Amino acid sequence: MRFPHRRPRRGLWLLAAVVALVVYRLATTGGDNEAPEALAEGNYEVARVVDGDTLLLANHARVRLIGVDTPETVRPNHPVEPWGPEASRFTREFLGSGSVRLTFDHERKDKFERFLAYVWVGDRLLNEELLRAGFARAELGFHYSGAMKKRFREAERSAQRERLGLWSGRP
Repeated sequence: MRFPHRRPRRGLWLLAAVVALVVYRLATTGGDNEAPEALAEGNYEVARVVDGDTLLLANHARVRLIGVDTPETVRPNHPVEPWGPEASRFTREFLGSGSVRLTFDHERKDKFERFLAYVWVGDRLLNEELLRAGFARAELGFHYSGAMKKRFREAERSAQRERLGLWSGRP
């Protein structure tokens, strides 16, 4: 004698097992899009340039360049500032393949939880090159290396002397 209620139970068990597996996979892989809590110095892949002084890494970490401030291009409720698109384009072109080396200083994160870093491509420092090209202002009021502050101040002065970018007199 067959019991008709057994077959639907098997189907329900199978359906419940599939649903449980899907929920488990979503719960265990949901953190893949979260930024890491810490970054070690080393090499990383850049997923995209957010703006001239901010990067998003492939591991979802947001990185803010130490000691430089480029004009805004993506700030909510704020217009795109003169030279902002040029600064962003300079950063994209400087990064080339998207592989960078990060080094850090005293403070690891800013108030927005972005990692504060010096961004190197080979032996060239993006932070400094933005200043030298006239696409950024040196931010000297923050707590980072005095030697780097001196280096950044000189790069900014060089752009000012040559009247590049922000210092060109053009909006």
